[in-house]
Amino acid sequence: MHIDYDHESRAIVEAFFDRIKTDLEARAADAPAELVSRMRALQAELEAAETDLPDEPARYNLRYTSAVLAAYRVLGAAGVASGQPLIEWLSSAFVEPFAEDVKAGTRAALDAAPDPFAVMVAISRGRESEAFGALFTFEHPVDDDQRFHTDVRRCGYHDYLSRQGAPELTPALCAFDNSWIDAIDPARDGFAFTRETTIGLGGDHCPFHFHRTR
Repeated sequence: MHIDYDHESRAIVEAFFDRIKTDLEARAADAPAELVSRMRALQAELEAAETDLPDEPARYNLRYTSAVLAAYRVLGAAGVASGQPLIEWLSSAFVEPFAEDVKAGTRAALDAAPDPFAVMVAISRGRESEAFGALFTFEHPVDDDQRFHTDVRRCGYHDYLSRQGAPELTPALCAFDNSWIDAIDPARDGFAFTRETTIGLGGDHCPFHFHRTR
């Protein structure tokens, strides 16, 4: 199945900014449209500053990180929110607009598959190169018919946000995975998934581990 990751990344970022504007209006913040306009302008500056991207996936992922970073800086400077409450707000705004679609799409793919484990492994493998690319490093210490372990040893999200002085934002990007994770039903699919930590949460790697349960 071909996925247009360029289109997907633009849609996610647009939904993120739209959600921030809606939230600002609900909070009765001053000039929500102006604040979002400032975020968009800052995001464009942040994207333009990255002139040495190794591949197309790096461009898609820069859209995500620069959008979240721009919102973080603008909202923080405006005094609308700060610290962990702001990070949690940004995480919700980034994840929730597409959460149900991602969960439903994953559920549909698993339900249609004669072997849900094999389908999830194939999806995971494809996303490594097509959605993440050279700025992420993946290792597979276990890879057989019963288990598929992907350990992310380098995270492009965390590297970029660390360079920008905001590594604390990485968990907001990590949270997007919860949408497809929540679609997995071991009793129904015959496999389970664990991710005990991430680099953004202080781990030395992100363990994405799948294993059959029957």
